[in-house]
Amino acid sequence: MSPEPIHVVRPFLPPLAEYVQELESIWETHHLTHSGPKHQALTAALADYLSVPQVSLFANGHLALEAALQTLGVTGEVITTPFTFASTTQAIVHSGATPVFCDITADSYVMDPELIESLITDRTSAILPVHVYGNLCDHARIQEIADAHGLKVIYDAAHAFGVTKDGIGVGSYGDVSMFSFHATKVFHTIEGGGLTFADERLSQEFAAWRQFGQYGKEDSGAIGTNAKLTEFGAAMGLVNLRHIDATIEARRQLTLRYREHLASVPGLSLGEDIPGIRHNYAYLPVVFDPEEFGRSRDDVLRDLADNDIYARRYFHPLTSQFSVFEGRFPAEQTPVAAGIADRVLTLPLYAGLPASEVDRICEVVLAGR
Repeated sequence: MSPEPIHVVRPFLPPLAEYVQELESIWETHHLTHSGPKHQALTAALADYLSVPQVSLFANGHLALEAALQTLGVTGEVITTPFTFASTTQAIVHSGATPVFCDITADSYVMDPELIESLITDRTSAILPVHVYGNLCDHARIQEIADAHGLKVIYDAAHAFGVTKDGIGVGSYGDVSMFSFHATKVFHTIEGGGLTFADERLSQEFAAWRQFGQYGKEDSGAIGTNAKLTEFGAAMGLVNLRHIDATIEARRQLTLRYREHLASVPGLSLGEDIPGIRHNYAYLPVVFDPEEFGRSRDDVLRDLADNDIYARRYFHPLTSQFSVFEGRFPAEQTPVAAGIADRVLTLPLYAGLPASEVDRICEVVLAGR
């Protein structure tokens, strides 16, 4: 038995002395928020690391996504995926638009681009794909469809921090990409989020939106909200960015360990690295075929919990099946997503997880077959 429970994620914390040193200048300036020096430094550092022209920071990824939808004037219908976190769907609804759910691919769990055009109507204004688990969407095909129909493309890249394809940062795709900097993500600012984009005119719009629509200090020229990232969060981001490559490498090594144990087991499907893509190893999803494996996903989930190992059915249920939307979106419209949601389990994965614990987790997964 492990001396303490193992959870599916555990926030990375840098050496305390590094963070304290980063905070010293805050005590000197008394600048705690409102796009202070740390905010500005992190903005520049992230633009460089993510290889994107523009970055705008927010209090969290959800508000960043709402900012993108509302600032880009998205209305009517938005084509998206139900295989995602609640935030993706709720940001659409909270912005006054209607989600239209597209099914996903069976191998990478992202929006199936070949189904998008059949969902476009005269009310469609945008496509909102999700790089689920850091797996990249078919951005070229999605952009081709968007251009043909005059649609905006806003990516939910909450899982895809640091991911590149052929050396190009994932934040370069579409009109805007949203990243989450929540404490459990590969990179975090405790709470936080950001938008990446090429149109520098959006920088002023996003800055106003996160400060009650104020372009100056008094009058509000638009309707916005309070979505500012504090200097303390930005300071954590600056420190964590120094450790990000080591963090991703630690996750990669643990992922390889999991694959050594599980990848060749009949009835289990694990992702694979794709040539040309720098993965960030944000999650370790395993999809179970209960007939071939001999046990269901939920059987394994219970056994893990009995051993103080807390995996997660990520994502279950589909967002389209949330009780708040009861009766509105039949699961039969997205059968692949429904099937994956019933069979997927994300196993613990984070920098600092001992390799020996990965071995133990896999023993529990494979026991009782």
